[in-house]
Amino acid sequence: MANEKLEQILQKQKSQIVGPTEQGDDDIVQLVGFIVGDEEYAIPILNIQEIIKPIEYTRVPGVPSYVLGVFNMRGNVMPLVDLAQRFNLGTSKITSQTRYIVLRGDTTSIGIRGSAGFVIDRLTEAIKIHKSRIDPPPETLLRDKGMIYGIGKRDDSILTILKVEALLKREF
Repeated sequence: MANEKLEQILQKQKSQIVGPTEQGDDDIVQLVGFIVGDEEYAIPILNIQEIIKPIEYTRVPGVPSYVLGVFNMRGNVMPLVDLAQRFNLGTSKITSQTRYIVLRGDTTSIGIRGSAGFVIDRLTEAIKIHKSRIDPPPETLLRDKGMIYGIGKRDDSILTILKVEALLKREF
């Protein structure tokens, strides 16, 4: 069912390109938007392995408080991270709209091993945004362990685009 939601998001995405398009598809970044706390964030769609409804997880001792534990998805055990806690926004409350975004990691050279699940409050939409409308993060935000890839400028709002590599980098 969660994959149906992702498919709906992808279909909707075709009609909402933000920014100039005459330069070709190579200059378009495809993202999935989601809410954590009161803020909207986005991650590149190609880094998403799956979006699922919350499932049972097992607590693990000796990990940071934002690591809720581990869960088993089709034989793969992976950590589950509460993004609200990771961003110092409190603790996520599980509701009917809560989802786990499973991100795939593929770069072992910087400490990324396998996949991980991230608790989000709810999905928003698929977003296509032109690279020219993405600014680098303000210098004051770079100290926050470099989790922000950039700031996407939309007609009516801004969007914080997260670095998948930074989210997947394990500090535990």
